[in-house]
Amino acid sequence: MMGAAPPAAVAADRPRPLVAHILFRFDYGGLENGIINLVNRLPSGVCDHAIIALTEATAFRERISRPGVQVHALGKRSGKDPGAYLRLWRLLRRLRPDIVHTRNIGTLDCALVAWLAGVPVRIHGEHGWDVHDPDGTNPRYLRIRRILGHLVSRFVTVSRDLAEWLVHSVGIPPGKVQQICNGVDTGRFAPRADGGRECLPAEYFPDDCIVVGTVSRLTAIKDPLNLVRAFIEVRPVLVAEGHDLRLAVIGDGPLRGEVEEALAAAGMQDHAWVAGSRDDIPGLLRDFDIFVLGSLREGISNTVLEAMASGLPVIASATGGNLELVDPGASGELVPPGDVAALGRALCAYARDARRRSAHGEAGRRRVVEGFSLDRMVDEYARLYQQCCTQAGRSR
Repeated sequence: MMGAAPPAAVAADRPRPLVAHILFRFDYGGLENGIINLVNRLPSGVCDHAIIALTEATAFRERISRPGVQVHALGKRSGKDPGAYLRLWRLLRRLRPDIVHTRNIGTLDCALVAWLAGVPVRIHGEHGWDVHDPDGTNPRYLRIRRILGHLVSRFVTVSRDLAEWLVHSVGIPPGKVQQICNGVDTGRFAPRADGGRECLPAEYFPDDCIVVGTVSRLTAIKDPLNLVRAFIEVRPVLVAEGHDLRLAVIGDGPLRGEVEEALAAAGMQDHAWVAGSRDDIPGLLRDFDIFVLGSLREGISNTVLEAMASGLPVIASATGGNLELVDPGASGELVPPGDVAALGRALCAYARDARRRSAHGEAGRRRVVEGFSLDRMVDEYARLYQQCCTQAGRSR
């Protein structure tokens, strides 16, 4: 690994380009679900796929429906682990992918390994903000992106906010940056026709209650305690008015214990369901009345798109890609990140007005169907992979 190997030739028995998707951990999450959608939906004639997790690949891999997709886990230890990168180099030399597609800062250094392994095309995706760098100003991370950016063939971002940041703050040439927004399966994520509930447990959610829910990793950057605190503040007020507001928190992560402790301390544990990771997200979203994502920073949230496709009004923090998705006063509301009082006011407004919930949910559904379909996203990635392979072939 002292110098770059020559580009690895495509295997003689492989008729299509191979894309190796590299991510830190293959587990439940929006970025990971986007990879699943891409792998399952890309036309079989475009390319083949391998998924490489630096750390581990959990049972989430069972969502892959396309045959022949390889999944590899390298078992990288916490902190510096040179052996994991040596294993990656050996794996790439064996797989001989035409494209390596890394995601977020945690795998950007794999572009160097891919270059050393002779992979002709290195694509890097920016899907959101790191908890250790929520504003994108960390000098070390900026320096890493600038240096390794020379080895990246194309940067892909999910939002205009991230694209502008790469160009103006990181210094990536505009011609190397492309935006491909996330897409959602509007057939799988759709309103329930009969208006009834099927997935939420009845012991937490009686028929006449109003359900506010979120689907999110319970991490600091997602700030789940913001929603929990707002719920704790406004539920007694709304109940006194005859509106039985209940909370559903779907997802897992390091803050789950704090979420459960805050609800218990307020005596709200019987009115809120902290469910952990689930595989029945489309059905759960159809059971909600209001969706909330109160992240401190956000790219383009898959769960916001899925909630909109499900016909839900969305309350989201006014940051990043949320500004591109939610039309305040028409399909949802935007509130300042971390502002419990503002989130509580938005919750109360929706809880008190069923007609407004319905109108905003219908508007959000139309917006997703018209501009954020999964087919559009898949088509754009297909063109990207084909263009990059063509350009790499011409440059050899």
